[in-house]
Amino acid sequence: MRNVLRPFLTAILAGTALITLTACGSKANASDLTPVTLNEVAHSIFYAPQYAAIELGYFEDEGIDLTLVNGAGADKVMTALISGDADIGFMGSEASIYTYANGSDDYAINFAQLTQRAGNFLVARSSQPDFKWADLKGKKVLGGRAGGMPQMVFEYILKKNGLDPTTDLAIDQSINFGLTAAAFTSNDADYTVEFEPFATGLEKEGSGFVVASLGVDSGYVPYTAYSAKKSYLEKNPETIQKFTNAVQKGLEYVNSHSAEEVAKIIQPQFKETDAATITAIVERYKAQDTWKGDTIFQKDSFDLLQNILEESGQLKERVPYETLVTTIFSEQAVK
Repeated sequence: MRNVLRPFLTAILAGTALITLTACGSKANASDLTPVTLNEVAHSIFYAPQYAAIELGYFEDEGIDLTLVNGAGADKVMTALISGDADIGFMGSEASIYTYANGSDDYAINFAQLTQRAGNFLVARSSQPDFKWADLKGKKVLGGRAGGMPQMVFEYILKKNGLDPTTDLAIDQSINFGLTAAAFTSNDADYTVEFEPFATGLEKEGSGFVVASLGVDSGYVPYTAYSAKKSYLEKNPETIQKFTNAVQKGLEYVNSHSAEEVAKIIQPQFKETDAATITAIVERYKAQDTWKGDTIFQKDSFDLLQNILEESGQLKERVPYETLVTTIFSEQAVK
């Protein structure tokens, strides 16, 4: 956020903190809740802390009546945010950079980061216990949308391993987000890049085998974060603070409880997936240190994101961290 706004928000949030403390320990009456529409990039166990916060009533505790919408892709989430159909967007922060670069006056500002690793996996037709990224040379892979974090992180890994994404393999980017797993079962591709629960689903039905984690092989990256339009954030700092508080509590719960406990809590969000599968997926994400301990979006993470965008050819001019990121809400949430 622009620095001139920080003193203004600090003063407001100091009062908000006192209000929040007096409300802790009891659910607010439904009529007292503030409606907030959250549009998420995908509905995935990858975002377990968010669902834990929902199921444990943390948003209600903070006075928020949350409506969750699956946007099915960062481009669609950003469209909903800019149009006013959503109050808060949850997606890869590259979308906020694109929007700002296109000259939007009421651009999206990132105020809380959730994940610190990529959440997708490379799935092969057969088990490959000795898989190396070089094995993709000459192969066909079902990938993601150009300019989206899944695809850019995939290409980032390929380049780290000496592969040229445009000449050393064929990446099919024609299939819509969320439909690649279904397509893989009837497609001629050798590999597909999948989020959970689709990766584990392909394994369970015998149609594929997870051979690599993009989260492990790409290292720490600011994969998904919450953002709001500048105008909404300026007008509703108390709501943004309460929202961030709830997410922070969700993070703390997931990071301090077992995979079995987390799976039990979030299962209502994934009724089509059995508890054992959810537990296995949560454990897989825990093992690779997927979730941050707090929601503070650090400058070095934003710089890394812009490095990835530049390497993929999607960014012509870098954006100042202070313009598209504010940490004031996250800092207050951990106090």
